Amino acid sequence: MNPHASVDPGASASPGGSANSTPSPRGQAAVWLRLSLAAIGPGAGAFAAILAALQFGSWTGWALLMAPFGASCVLVFALPDSPLAQPRNVIGGHVLSTAIGLALLHTAGMHPWSAALGVGLAITLMLLTRTLHPPAGADPLVVMLGGGAWSFLGAPALAGAVWIVAAAWIYHRLQGRRYPQRWL
Repeated sequence: MNPHASVDPGASASPGGSANSTPSPRGQAAVWLRLSLAAIGPGAGAFAAILAALQFGSWTGWALLMAPFGASCVLVFALPDSPLAQPRNVIGGHVLSTAIGLALLHTAGMHPWSAALGVGLAITLMLLTRTLHPPAGADPLVVMLGGGAWSFLGAPALAGAVWIVAAAWIYHRLQGRRYPQRWL
């Protein structure tokens, strides 16, 4: 059973049962248990990735995280087969969008129009470069509102995105699943 596939809790859990039959309370409990266990894994993977990144950052002084990485974890741990969860999209999307935010911040300054332009350009360029990653659409705002220096492109943007992808790769390998579907 694919732990990421949706399961209809109303469907029969008994072998040979029809989809129209009413499941027994025991069968329904078994379905909910499988759903719960399938949901715990991706949550635990994301927890471990974020905790390890924060610990590493406290030991080294490197900032590896920014808020959009939480949404990236949803994709890479819970929806690993999605085209939006592949390394090219996660890493490329975050680096490209952060670079756009930094370029606008350092050339035009922080203005409502430049922040909005950053998000619009990030979406457009991610589509054109086949690096669309929805969480990265927030990166220009993170940069603009936080006043990021150019070093922000290396860490947390690049280093953090690589960290999340590496953590997802390890997690899915330990689960016996294939991730990524493709690297580039």
